[in-house]
Amino acid sequence: MAEQLKRSLGLLDATSIVAGSMIGSGIFIVTSAMARDVGSAGYIILLWVLTGFLTMTAALSYGELAGMMPTAGGQFVYIQRAYGKLTAFLYGWTVFTVIQTGVIAAVAVAFAKYTAVFFPQLDETLLDTGLFILNGKTFLAMFTIVLLTFINNRGVENGKWIQLIFTSAKLVALFGLIACGLYFGTQTDVLSQNFEHMWEAKKSVVNPDGTLSITGLSGFALLGAAGATIINSLFSSDAWNNVTFIAAEIKDPKRNIPRSLFLGTTIVTVIYVLANVAYLALLPLSGVPDAQTVTGAGIQFAAEDRVGAAAASVVLGNSGVFLMAALIMISTFGCNSGLILAGGRLFYAMAKERLFFNKAAELNENQVPAKALWFQCLWACVLCLSGKYGDLLTYATFASLLFYILTIAGIFVLRRKEPHTERPYKAFGYPVIPALYMACTLLICIILLVQDTLNTGLGLLIVALGIPVYYVAKLNKE
Repeated sequence: MAEQLKRSLGLLDATSIVAGSMIGSGIFIVTSAMARDVGSAGYIILLWVLTGFLTMTAALSYGELAGMMPTAGGQFVYIQRAYGKLTAFLYGWTVFTVIQTGVIAAVAVAFAKYTAVFFPQLDETLLDTGLFILNGKTFLAMFTIVLLTFINNRGVENGKWIQLIFTSAKLVALFGLIACGLYFGTQTDVLSQNFEHMWEAKKSVVNPDGTLSITGLSGFALLGAAGATIINSLFSSDAWNNVTFIAAEIKDPKRNIPRSLFLGTTIVTVIYVLANVAYLALLPLSGVPDAQTVTGAGIQFAAEDRVGAAAASVVLGNSGVFLMAALIMISTFGCNSGLILAGGRLFYAMAKERLFFNKAAELNENQVPAKALWFQCLWACVLCLSGKYGDLLTYATFASLLFYILTIAGIFVLRRKEPHTERPYKAFGYPVIPALYMACTLLICIILLVQDTLNTGLGLLIVALGIPVYYVAKLNKE
């Protein structure tokens, strides 16, 4: 058995993990919901730009913590050093129960869902218990999680190459989609029409009888709608922090982790904004729910919210649907490879601190925390089976934002507690930029509490459940 993790990942590898973990299926779907919530091209682009700003700001702030603590576990380690073991455990508990494993399950199901475009028989129901439905997609989703876990157990080099290949493929494909969209879109007046009244916000709701209700938004109503719907773009831009989990395997981590965080989040931000411009160049923003054509449905009512597929079909016809399905399969497979690779390292770090299953602290002959990876795999497969992972993600996204705020606040705490500790990289724009991030994200959390009290309350409940678990586990170990 190996005794320590091996530093074998360079800047390119780390950057591909940042970008690859961020780009899953969200960018191809969530703009449709955002269009229904705010109904304005200007506000949609503004929300994606704001998401990019918040993501890059957080990443630049994390660079200071990563430089100080270039060890496995990343955010878990930062929180523990700033606030102690209980707070760190609550973060790790939430990551294991819903954040990391829930995202892995959701991304795997998205992969299976788009595989069914080529193999419709995957949709056939094999068992319906009333609590969950088993079909070919369920088993395919679980199979991909097991397969990627097995590959990552063979050594970090295997995970690295999967990440590089699939991240490169989806970046090239996304840039191709953007280029085609902008080229063909400029041949029509769709883009100009979408931006003609770019700041007139409105919410569109489909009534039970199929009719459409449209409500104009302004003032606090607009702020509330924007603050609630930005969670869609924030979720699509999440997982950038996963690279900090594998700090112990990155060469020269004090320099390469901050650089990879900046490069990866910048690349993804540019792609996401341009992708949304391409959507607006190809499809009308507004539409009707029962339209028979992609242009009639518009971005708002794209079939199953698959706005990426609708945009591709404008350029390529029906073959665009298959092309987009293939692109999302590549995107989600590569995304999950990075999530699985990184998540196991966080649970390994927790186990080293006796805050997780003790066996998860062991490395195999390939210098990989194999048992931590298999624990993660098992629970992610359970979430696939339960069919409740979508709800769990909704709850966890709110909790995840709270932990981001807490972690960045840790910069201020540690500067006071450890003023003489070496900081190879210092947070950009400190204290203004980190404080601005915390203020903006806290405002979003408050809006979410008001607008979606049930789901955000359940998110807080999941975190709070970790408190009795922590003390029970502590008593058992004493």
